[in-house]
Amino acid sequence: MTEVALDTATPHAPSVIRLLLEKLGVAYREVPEHPHLSAASRVQAILLDDEIGALMVLFPQSKLLDLSRLEELTGRKLKAVPVNRLKQMLDKHQLKALPAIPALTSSPCLYESDLLNAEHLLIQSGEAGLLLDIKRDDFKGMLSKASAGNFGQPVGDIRPNLDRPLDDSREISQAVQAFTARRIQKRLEETIEIPPLADTAQKIIKLRVDPNASIDDITGVVETDPALAAQVVSWAASPYYASPGKIRSVEDAIVRVLGFDLVINLALGLALGKTLSLPKDQPQQATPYWQQSIYTAAIIEGLTRAMPRAERPEAGLTYLAGLLHNFGYLLLAHVFPPHFSLICRHLEVNPHLSHTYVEQHLLGISREQIGAWLMKLWDMPDELSTALRFQHDPSYDGEYSAYPNLVCLATRLLRSRGIGSGPEEAIPDELLERLGVTRDKAEDVVNKVLEAESLLRELASQFHAPH
Repeated sequence: MTEVALDTATPHAPSVIRLLLEKLGVAYREVPEHPHLSAASRVQAILLDDEIGALMVLFPQSKLLDLSRLEELTGRKLKAVPVNRLKQMLDKHQLKALPAIPALTSSPCLYESDLLNAEHLLIQSGEAGLLLDIKRDDFKGMLSKASAGNFGQPVGDIRPNLDRPLDDSREISQAVQAFTARRIQKRLEETIEIPPLADTAQKIIKLRVDPNASIDDITGVVETDPALAAQVVSWAASPYYASPGKIRSVEDAIVRVLGFDLVINLALGLALGKTLSLPKDQPQQATPYWQQSIYTAAIIEGLTRAMPRAERPEAGLTYLAGLLHNFGYLLLAHVFPPHFSLICRHLEVNPHLSHTYVEQHLLGISREQIGAWLMKLWDMPDELSTALRFQHDPSYDGEYSAYPNLVCLATRLLRSRGIGSGPEEAIPDELLERLGVTRDKAEDVVNKVLEAESLLRELASQFHAPH
């Protein structure tokens, strides 16, 4: 390979950034992005606005940006600028991310005073995968017109409950009481007004756990629910399943195309999803709920098939775990409606953090805890509640570990392709080894699913049908 070829393969900071830093007299060193770089040295730049105008906010990635504290400090109700506006601005300069350089925008700048504790600061270069290392004094020089403040919450002080499921009930109860006027100790099921399961969902659950259930049984249940029947026939006719010939009936759809397992799990996912409606609000840049669910389920379906035959968990149940992995999100919106928007706004301004930290900070519980609790309350299989509860723990090797491990692998694979939310997270070798899937095979599964992206979107859109 020639030197020229090598040089073009190495990313460099965009010319607009290099010229600006040169003009400001700021020395820098280009550093490849790496997950082990110190979060306290990494500067998160967020552009916020309100009716007064825009404000650039800089803080270390070791902190969570707390919008309530920011409001107390500034007297302004700020939130993340709309994605299209930010993209317009970045595109104008041919940037892929917002660098922490106040001079880049004409807006005022506010920074977390702790930033200057670090001897070296790492900022976005504007090029994907590349950071700029700037010495503290040089960085301080860029902040001459900026104001300092304290508005961040140290991430180290936020301790999500990742591995104590026995405490979930108590913690959910505390969270609910803190967010309602009612301080009376009630049983959790009474405190949280969970809608009852639809008759169809109850019947499907009974069939799911019945070892003697037949195709006739599931056909009978589906046919008694006209909306579900139409849906099953429409799924079977979808180009994603590439069925030969015309689908003439529900039975035809199940026997010839979809199969018992897939129908029962798709139908159950749909019935549960329609028990709780989609919230009207959602974070900017978030992948739509059902789209994310269908993608995750499709990837889990492929990963399950890639596992050694003797170690494969129940395929239908792993698919359902993918379909419902983010169910706790719907539940948070249902249980804490006034505060759900607050969660959305915090997720927008803390893209460097997993939603778990934001939810723990604001509510004291996470969507995984409340989602797993509900699965138990509804008498769903233990495999399912375990999948939801431990889906973010790549090292989980307790009972039914294959289920949360598959969800963890699928969501991280999707995140590496820009689908989902939160920071990208590494996929440890141990996780792949536990599932008996090679890294190449896992990437191959994602490629195949994303090749059918438009067909999957169409499938996902059917979950939005009015109910």
